[in-house]
Amino acid sequence: MNYHHHNFDSVEKYLHHRKPYLLIDSVVSVDEQSVVTSAKITGDEFFIEGHFPGAPILPGAMMQEMTTQSAGVLIAARYNPMEEFNTADPFFNEYALGVLVKVKHGRFRGFARPGDELQITVTLKEKIGEVFDFRGLITVDGKKIMQNEFQLTNILSKTLQG
Repeated sequence: MNYHHHNFDSVEKYLHHRKPYLLIDSVVSVDEQSVVTSAKITGDEFFIEGHFPGAPILPGAMMQEMTTQSAGVLIAARYNPMEEFNTADPFFNEYALGVLVKVKHGRFRGFARPGDELQITVTLKEKIGEVFDFRGLITVDGKKIMQNEFQLTNILSKTLQG
């Protein structure tokens, strides 16, 4: 595929996700091999409210999603096969970018709580065809709280529509 190099400023320019499910706040850096994003946990997130009353912590599943969304930013920025890309209207695009196909493993080593600022670093280990193999790392104040490996792929948008 011919890839177009896109320069975007905000997360919304890269991803279709929107609040309340858009979990990353900003893109710190992005290149061919890696992306760094950040997310601030406010405590007002819908998934914090019930997890757990009196001891609010960020669910591990949401950490996985943060790495997945960050990887989606890298794909949209560097491996986007489309010349025109519209995140406001997913069905405008021929391809859905960065669809999660495999979670290989995740290790959770610490907690993120309201007030914490997470740094999410995702590295592209390998790309075979339209399958992207990623490694993710989340830190809070330089301390590793999660690492994982997962795969995303680009699929035709019409397959998403069911």
